[in-house]
Amino acid sequence: MTDAPVTPSLFVIFGASGDLSRRKILPALHQLHVHGSTAAGCVVLGLSRKPAFDDAAFRAIATAAITDDSAPAADIASWAGTFLHGQTIGAGTSADFVVLRERIAALEAVHGMFGVRVFYVALPPDSFPATIAALGNAGLAVSEGETRLVIEKPFGRDLRSSRELNVLVHAHFGEEQVYRIDHYLGKETVQNMMVFRFANAMFENLWNRNHIESVQITVSEALGVEGRAEYYEGAGALRDMVQSHLTQLLALVAMEVPGSMDAAATRPEKIKALRAIAPIAPSDAVLGQYAAGRIDDMDVPGYREEPGVAGNSRTETFAAIRLHIENWRWQGVPFYLRTGKRLGTRVTEIEVKFRRAPVWMFREMQQGELHRNTLVMTLQPNEGFSLYFDVKAPGEPFRVQRLPLHFSYAEAFTVIPEAYQTLLLDVLRGDQTLFVHAEEVEVAWTLYTPLLDGAVGVLPYPAGSEGPMEAAQLSSR
Repeated sequence: MTDAPVTPSLFVIFGASGDLSRRKILPALHQLHVHGSTAAGCVVLGLSRKPAFDDAAFRAIATAAITDDSAPAADIASWAGTFLHGQTIGAGTSADFVVLRERIAALEAVHGMFGVRVFYVALPPDSFPATIAALGNAGLAVSEGETRLVIEKPFGRDLRSSRELNVLVHAHFGEEQVYRIDHYLGKETVQNMMVFRFANAMFENLWNRNHIESVQITVSEALGVEGRAEYYEGAGALRDMVQSHLTQLLALVAMEVPGSMDAAATRPEKIKALRAIAPIAPSDAVLGQYAAGRIDDMDVPGYREEPGVAGNSRTETFAAIRLHIENWRWQGVPFYLRTGKRLGTRVTEIEVKFRRAPVWMFREMQQGELHRNTLVMTLQPNEGFSLYFDVKAPGEPFRVQRLPLHFSYAEAFTVIPEAYQTLLLDVLRGDQTLFVHAEEVEVAWTLYTPLLDGAVGVLPYPAGSEGPMEAAQLSSR
């Protein structure tokens, strides 16, 4: 991680009229401009296959996408009019990319920029190969300054396709040019996990098999597929969440202490932690699919009743997996990954359960067992940390009570950057610390690809529940 200044940059967005651009990329770029992070100048060229997608069309999309009430409309219009340009890319033929190369050269000349070029491929995954190859073949993978390529997950559909994608990318771009975005890594709580562990000796000294009983990483969603059935039918929970977001969180929890907080030091430690995970047996995985149920006192349909979903679909909307990391720090400590749609609660958290004290000193005074100390790191909806421990409740009779020590981001800090704002600033700075390395992708797919071939059955669970009952039994075995 670095606070290096931002070099004047040309930021090219493929899919500039799409949902990701409108919801995440453009608001993040505007916030960076407002806060002075790109004061040196960041010119944005939006590309779309829409006909007549010119400067005016792109600026109209961008101004409509900025919903920040604190930003005056005149300031948004000024930013768009000065820094934003649009262009239709056509079908993506070699001729289209020759035209693109000429437009880039013209913009760099007009704005006096010959520093950094960023190509953000905000397109469906099946468009990645052709777009990346066309950039390379047009000579756009190199420039007078630095050229960077940003791609979104999924990075392949399985081990084979992820390797093929990496080979294609590396045929045109060096790994040092590639920024694979997993937006969870841009969340403040996720970044703070490393500070929490490595800056506080009281926790890092306990962060091992001698003191930790188990770790559970949960991404629980109350929503269903919400109009994304076409994508989700081809993905499922394993591809959509487990292989990417949850595994990245696992790597940060389990990694050894890096020599520094830059990409060259942290990424190898994450890779080593992932490589130490034992192969996953089918008995260590539970997959499910939501049926009809009730959430927030409303009836909701089952997954197979969602528009665009096949009536006999076997796509999993829930996954619970037990992992074992076979190294000195974590031997014997189970890690549980759990994610699902249409569950009873919406929460993303990491729960670290510490081992009980060896002796229950208060047995004669109170019935029951000693509680475990538990650390809960919440990523959403309310970012923060909670440490649960036992205290004596006031008065008589003698009673031990479990209470939390709580830290809330919203209470401690007034401004919390959005994940994409953090990540795009790092792209402009050339800092890869919060981005996924090619080897991380392949190691993760090595773990989960065996679960994609139907070896694990898909169990029904009612919407509004916590998933299949077998998932709860997984952590009690």
